[in-house]
Amino acid sequence: MIVPKILKPSKQDILDAQDRIKPYIHHTPVLSSQIINEITGRKVFFKCENFQKAGAFKSRGACNAVLSLPESELLKGVATHSSGNHAQALARAAKIKGITAHIVMPENSSKVKIDGVIYYNGKITFCRPTLEDRELTLEEVIRRTGATEIHPYNNLRIIAGQATACLEAITDIESLDLVIAPVGGGGLLSGTALAVHYFGKSIKVIAAEPVNADDAYQSFKTATFVPSVAPDTIADGLRTSLGSITYPIICNHVEDIVTVTEEGIIAAMRLVWERMKIIIEPSSAVPLAALIENKISERYKNICLIISGGNVDLNDLPWIKF
Repeated sequence: MIVPKILKPSKQDILDAQDRIKPYIHHTPVLSSQIINEITGRKVFFKCENFQKAGAFKSRGACNAVLSLPESELLKGVATHSSGNHAQALARAAKIKGITAHIVMPENSSKVKIDGVIYYNGKITFCRPTLEDRELTLEEVIRRTGATEIHPYNNLRIIAGQATACLEAITDIESLDLVIAPVGGGGLLSGTALAVHYFGKSIKVIAAEPVNADDAYQSFKTATFVPSVAPDTIADGLRTSLGSITYPIICNHVEDIVTVTEEGIIAAMRLVWERMKIIIEPSSAVPLAALIENKISERYKNICLIISGGNVDLNDLPWIKF
């Protein structure tokens, strides 16, 4: 599947992003679990972006985007729409620069993520939980404020920043066969795929997605863009459609996309909480669910899973509902 003339960050863009954001983010650890290795029959390495600033990988892209923009584009602040993790990350990056972040959030966003935006002084405008409403509300906010839009994933600076997570992982882990990342809008997946393309050796990238929000899977398999329509998944960070920039990158540099069930996501999330003693959010559990549900070929023995974030409402844990 080849899409010609794709727009993507260069190898140097990713290296520049790594240098630019280094003072403002964590070089997150890689953890493993003997029990999970035994359950899956592989050597599984977890790149723990749940320990990242603002609790998710999104801090990488947000910092790179804000810190690389010319001052003329920052005078009236920045703006975005986000269900939570990009919202917090952009609010934090704006606070670092001393500017205002205008954040459009769906009204059903997680309370812990709303609280995070408020903590970083982000100005929130709520909207109905559809992509159309998010985009229309953001347009109105930008008209009113004159802020510069920082799209949560369909942005070259964002993608270059997200790529630094995988760059760290493939530098820190020897003999990787495969990297699995969750996919929503595709910013993390695009960055992951490009990091492997530029810096990896014989490593493949596979994306994992909830079957209840499988627009990326459908788009990849049919080679025709399929938008996300009324996704119904607990993985709230994966409810968005691919972008015009991320989709072609994924088509060119990702080996496959697989889907997992809601029950599999919950089981994987609970397994990590219980056995690794770390907090991850449902979206982060999707790659492990792909292993548990036997969606990944047995030929891959040394696998890195990108744990995308750990922002969880402790009063709304999924296994309490099921």
